Amino acid sequence: MRNLNRVLILVSLVAAGISAKAATEITYWLWDNNQLPAYQACAAEFEKQNPDIKVKITQTGWFDYWNALNTAFVSGTAPDVITNHLARYPEFIENNLLVDLSPYIARDKVPTNIYLGDLVKVWGRNGKQYGLPKDWDTIGLVYNKAMLAKAGIEPKSLWDLDWNPKDGGTFGQVLAKLTIDANGKNATEPGFDPKNVKQYGLLINGSVDGYGQVEWSHFAVSDGFKFDDGPWATHLNYDDPKFAETIQWIADEMKKGIIVPAANARQAGNSGLFAAQKGAMGLDGDWMVHWYTENAKFDIGFAPLPKGPIGRRTMFNGLADSIWVGSKHQEEAWKWVKFLASPEAQKIVAGYGVVFPAVPEATEIAKTKMAGKGVDVSAFVEEATDPKATFLFPITDHASDINRIMKAAFDAVYLNGADAASTFKGASKEVNDLFQ
Repeated sequence: MRNLNRVLILVSLVAAGISAKAATEITYWLWDNNQLPAYQACAAEFEKQNPDIKVKITQTGWFDYWNALNTAFVSGTAPDVITNHLARYPEFIENNLLVDLSPYIARDKVPTNIYLGDLVKVWGRNGKQYGLPKDWDTIGLVYNKAMLAKAGIEPKSLWDLDWNPKDGGTFGQVLAKLTIDANGKNATEPGFDPKNVKQYGLLINGSVDGYGQVEWSHFAVSDGFKFDDGPWATHLNYDDPKFAETIQWIADEMKKGIIVPAANARQAGNSGLFAAQKGAMGLDGDWMVHWYTENAKFDIGFAPLPKGPIGRRTMFNGLADSIWVGSKHQEEAWKWVKFLASPEAQKIVAGYGVVFPAVPEATEIAKTKMAGKGVDVSAFVEEATDPKATFLFPITDHASDINRIMKAAFDAVYLNGADAASTFKGASKEVNDLFQ
């Protein structure tokens, strides 16, 4: 009997060893360290349901992430599944680096109508699907409560601000009132010194690209500017006077010391400057809410963008998970992607209160979780759920070249004082020549 027990134990141990060896490991990369714990929790649940698959997650910062990913694509060592961005994926599919998910979606009857807005639409081209939505984001204002109180500005009034490129509207007036020089004068008072600013009215990132998701797109579109005629357009409207007058207004406000000059914001960025209390308000996306609550050691709040001449507008963007075409475990990778796109996984992510998942019911969980931490994020949610307030991230070929051309144009305007209208007219021609 004792020998029989030994045999049974030995068989169990061997079986366990075989099972462990049989587990297939898939690799998954992401860039946001704030989201790492949520996706580790997703992986734990996924592995519980799929004991034959193990998920290895690697998190790398934004810039290093894309550099490492491009190197891995070239060397053939890319991860099975990547966190993907709309600004990057057109070049990936142009180079045949991503798996078309549509056969898997059809085979497994995966519903694609469960996500907010047109998030599924932007991840497809010519009948093929290269990602399933994981989250969404809009842009809003983050503000320093003490600085607003000192200026006599009621936070609720921020919800009703208007903006225009002629005089800045009530938004411009608030920014001027919040801009303080070293002598304690604000930008509405005689003797204000724009070359010696202690507190800027508005903080934006100093490095700007051709999409301006956080920095300028909402202003321009709320003034009537349209990037293009829809996804995969072959013409971009950077020569539109509405675009030029918007950027000129920002450049002029930088000269006045009201908006932080681009050169000053290059290193720390808007978030770093805000945490250092160098400005009263900043522009940022909802994915940064957690960062601000963790790093701003003072009371903060969030408000929607001001309404432009045609109303309030914000870019509506969302990340997706994609499978590398060189993956040796595409079936297992698909199971992971399918799980991450499911309400079950997105509710797990929502429970961490860091981002807004793409499934509406998960969004509500995230909103409640954030509210429980004392953070009111209704501004971002209201923007996202207003069909008139959002426009999609512009998706085109040649994204890297577009950003290179437009970054040079922005540098000319912001850093060297070039005229916006003439500068962007030339840049627009250069951009559209890419499609010829």
